[in-house]
This record gives sequence, C-alpha cells and structure tokens, in this order.
Amino acid sequence: MIKIIESPREGMQGVEQIIPTSSKIRFVNHLLKVGFDTVEIGSIVNPKVVPQMADTLELISQLDFGNSASERMVLVMSSRGAEKVAPIESVTTLSYPFSFTPSFLEKNVRATVDQVYGITADVINFAGKYGKKAVIYISYAYGNPYGDPWHLDLLLEWIGKLKNIGAEIIPLSNVSLEIDEIMIDEVFKAIIREHPYLEFGLHLHHGQGDWFSKVDAAYLAGCRRFDTVMNGFGGCPMSGHELMGNLATQDLVRYFHEKQIPIPLEPVLLNEAIMIANEIYQ
Repeated sequence: MIKIIESPREGMQGVEQIIPTSSKIRFVNHLLKVGFDTVEIGSIVNPKVVPQMADTLELISQLDFGNSASERMVLVMSSRGAEKVAPIESVTTLSYPFSFTPSFLEKNVRATVDQVYGITADVINFAGKYGKKAVIYISYAYGNPYGDPWHLDLLLEWIGKLKNIGAEIIPLSNVSLEIDEIMIDEVFKAIIREHPYLEFGLHLHHGQGDWFSKVDAAYLAGCRRFDTVMNGFGGCPMSGHELMGNLATQDLVRYFHEKQIPIPLEPVLLNEAIMIANEIYQ
C-alpha cells in the first residue's frame, strides 16, 4: 500500500510570513480528513530559529482528530522536546532528523554524530514509553556538499545502528543536495535488500523540476512511503538552502494517476485542501 505523508509543518515554515493559528487549524483539520497516512502537524523547535512553529502546542490542543484515521506526527529536535510531546494523547508519532554528516551537524545544530545518535535513542525510547511511533529521518542520506565521507556501505552501517536502537521507519532526505534517479535507484535497492523488514521512505527536495524520474526510480526500487507538501513549499531552514522545494503533493498524485496506481486519497477533499493551501501559502 502507498503511504503519503503530508507535511503542513514543512510548508508553513517554508514561507516568510507567520500564518495565523486559526488558519493553520482550518488547514490541518481539513488535511486530516483527506486520507493521508500521516499528517505532520508541527514541530518543537527554537522559536528564534523557526518562528512559524512557535504555536505548535496551541495548534495541537485545538485540532479536531475525531474523524481522522491519519497518524499525527510532530517533529522534535531534542530529547527534551520528545519528552514534552510524547505524553500528548492526540500525537501518535514523533519524528527526528538524524544525520551522520559531521560538518552539517557542527555548522547547523552544534552537535556531534554521537550526540545526535543519543538524542535519536531518546526519541525512540520516549515514543515507545507512550505507545507512539518513531520516524527517524536520515538527512543527507545520499551524500553531502561538505566533503564528509559518504558511501553506500556507510549509509547501510548507520541504518543498521539505527535499527539496533529500535528505529523501524527511516525516510531518506537529500536536504539541499541535488540527486539523480540513478542514485535513488541504487540506494533504495541496496537498503531494502539489506533491511527488508524496515520501512523506508523518500523525502525528496529538488530545485530542477525533474521530480518525476526521481519518484519513479524510488517506486520501482520498492519504496512505498513518500513525503509531500502542498505546492512544494518548504525546506530545511538550517541548511542554507531553504529555498530548495519539497516534492509537491499535486505532483506525486499526478505520478500515481499516470501510472494507474491507486492511492488512498479522497479526490474532492484533496482538491479542497489544495485550494486552502493556495490561500495560506503566499
């Protein structure tokens, strides 16, 4: 089954203006009804760094989860954030962006690989303690622009280490690095062959518009989990390349329609969500 993970969190932090909480509530409430496997509803992050997410806890407290089958995911950036969010009943999933790229971590989060590995273990443990899922992203999973070591065996080694501390859902992100379909095909075939019982996902950033061949490569290699953002907004505010867009929800839907692959989204509600996105993402 295809899993589509919609991230209004990434879309909202990817626009300059602060979207009113009331507008966020209206939008996220609608997304929760569309049929997405997961909706990433917010993040616990330093408001000085990402002021657009300062109202996440207020937003969560006012959302209507009554008629939704979607998982509700919140991104955390620290052990303390995980400890704060995990007990919230309406949150079903915690996510954390792990990386084994030392230069990126030192430059952007002032941490070492060992430190973020420890935080990753804490996130997984807090999630398990409260019956939540943990989604551990690997940032710069396909290489890096810093000249740090990267090769496929190193990626497989770190996936094995994440598995050893309890990670079961591991989407791969290229953050600000342009990658091609050959790289995507090679990576997904290797990791799925090595770890067939883990759930891997494609979290694609792109700036060249050549998303179709990249999605196709991931799907044909066995990926069934895809992250999207309405209109393709968003990016990593700490990478220095935050204008590099995400995979647009509309594009992924078009891909599956062209391939005649069924997806679990309700078309009318999806179109209504797109119209709301057009209103708030200016």
